[in-house]
Amino acid sequence: MRKKHHHKKKPGFFKKWTAKLHLWFGLSIGTLIFIIAITGALYVFKDEVENVTRKEYIYHNEQNIDQKQILPIRVMEKLVNEQTKEKYPIHWINVPIDKKMSYQFYWYEHQPDQWNYFDEFPIYKLAYVNPYTGKVLQTYDEKNGFFAIVKSIHWSFLLKQDWGSYVVGIPVIIFLIMLITGIVLWWPKNKAARKQRFKFQWKDTTQWKRKNYDLHNILGFYSSIFALILTITGLFYAFFVVQAMIYVVFSGGETAYPDFSKITTKAPIEMKNDRTLDKISDKVKELYPTAYGFSLDLGHPHIDDHEHPNFEVYVRHLSYSYHKSSSLIFDENSGELLHTHDPKDKNFGEKTVAANYDIHVGAILGLPTKIIAFIVSLIIASMPITGFMIWWGRRKKTQIK
Repeated sequence: MRKKHHHKKKPGFFKKWTAKLHLWFGLSIGTLIFIIAITGALYVFKDEVENVTRKEYIYHNEQNIDQKQILPIRVMEKLVNEQTKEKYPIHWINVPIDKKMSYQFYWYEHQPDQWNYFDEFPIYKLAYVNPYTGKVLQTYDEKNGFFAIVKSIHWSFLLKQDWGSYVVGIPVIIFLIMLITGIVLWWPKNKAARKQRFKFQWKDTTQWKRKNYDLHNILGFYSSIFALILTITGLFYAFFVVQAMIYVVFSGGETAYPDFSKITTKAPIEMKNDRTLDKISDKVKELYPTAYGFSLDLGHPHIDDHEHPNFEVYVRHLSYSYHKSSSLIFDENSGELLHTHDPKDKNFGEKTVAANYDIHVGAILGLPTKIIAFIVSLIIASMPITGFMIWWGRRKKTQIK
């Protein structure tokens, strides 16, 4: 006996082609979007995980530090080199404002002529160092660490950064179109349909096909605005034009990004000595006693005698986020402060560009926004799966007919 079919109103031309577009794109890039989303979700809690697993090294536990002096930076560098015996020079150090925290020494080399992540970065290591004794507490091979590999898969599918980011960026543009077509398809035609699009109305008799359809539809709708934000902030890294557009829009039409390269070293090279970096470091600590920390570039031996146009120091104000930062320019020979660029000096465009990373990883307001980014990333990862299952179910249905 044949079942009676209720005649549904056929979808219009626009919705029909929107559905086809959504399906074709979904089937073609679904796997890539799953990989991008799941690696994004894994990366969200990097800092929280490392703060727990590295706690005994992040803090040096040196006693009576008020009666002790921090070693000069060049002395520290020499001691670290003696203990680690790396063939590459130390590239930069992160100096914490909190005296109880260890200094972080980084080795980082970039070879842009390679085609994959592992060859592109010959070394990316980090040593936690007691600044009072120069003792290396622990070294981590960041390059081969879990989070660095997850980040590289997310950023460039482990391919060379500059063109690998397009290999990720192009599917993400397609995903952006899918988000828009998805919202168009979600938009309910009538009140009855609207009820089913906003909340799960599952009974014991509800079939898995209906549940799967609802998961795709309802979760897709509620996560769409956050997914849109994650997508645009991600495209920021793949395409310079996105950065430029964000800056122009949020700065109120400004097109020139502040350029501090004109601020040049004035003092003669003879003024440079082993204490110049300490003078710079002391000045930053004096200016920003409530900051989280700052970075100092140690300079490579083979370029050390080259006169840099300026010496820039990046100050991070918050422990959980990078968006609130200051850029300071010092004379690299005399250690004299030439220029400061604090959050209060930045236009809204600069602030938005600076906040892009924190918005993308959900760190902008700390843990609450990280949890949102994590959940949304998991929902995005589920979309290709539930979408594929909808298509597969319908395909089988048409075959049975």
